[in-house]
Amino acid sequence: MLRFDDVSLDFGTTPVIDGLDLTVNAGELVVMLGQSGCGKTSALRIAAGLLQPRRGRVLNTFTRTACVFQEPRLLPWASALENASFAMKALGMERGERLARAKALLRRFGLKNSDLNKRSGELSGGMAQRVATARALAIDPQLILMDEPFGALDSGLRREMQDMVRVAVRESAIAVLFVTHDVTEAVRLADRIIVMAPTPTKVVADLSNSPPSTQVGVYEASAEILRHPAVVAALMTSDAIAGSFEAQS
Repeated sequence: MLRFDDVSLDFGTTPVIDGLDLTVNAGELVVMLGQSGCGKTSALRIAAGLLQPRRGRVLNTFTRTACVFQEPRLLPWASALENASFAMKALGMERGERLARAKALLRRFGLKNSDLNKRSGELSGGMAQRVATARALAIDPQLILMDEPFGALDSGLRREMQDMVRVAVRESAIAVLFVTHDVTEAVRLADRIIVMAPTPTKVVADLSNSPPSTQVGVYEASAEILRHPAVVAALMTSDAIAGSFEAQS
């Protein structure tokens, strides 16, 4: 379990997060949804132990945590296969075993054998993000922290990656805390959607969700969420909300 208890954070004299309470249970995919700059990434960094809150505490009982960032952050001198297997080396896994595991994950995520020896500069954006996601899954984490990892991808590839992540975490019962500003992405992925208001960040809604099986269902569920005035006010301007739908079209 990952739990935030009354967590607050300041940057200098500026309050960023105010009294955040949040729980992510084993096997649960929780999406933090809020407009850009509202403090979602800061909350994720607190969960990762990279920032210390001013008040409150974070309890993480998961034994192994992995992160997937907005950028793939691959080693530029290493191949796709070496990047995907890199974290397993720190666990003391034998080279042949970690390369075999990384190769299986990369193939599952759609990379061909001819792609495995390509360096990061030779990979498309979508391929690089697949490698980064495979790298996180390769260590058998109990919790994955994902910070808008698909925001730079085109709409078709974004949906494909969302589906792959959803299937992968379901098969392994991994807990996920996922950050996005995209309403439709939250609906496609989440078991629960935590809507966050900015300045300072606080939770305005904690919504149960069952990811729809069709794109029409995604739009209908997103529209239902946006019928709540407090949610709309917390998320973004009407233009930005429309942009969220257009990004998935």
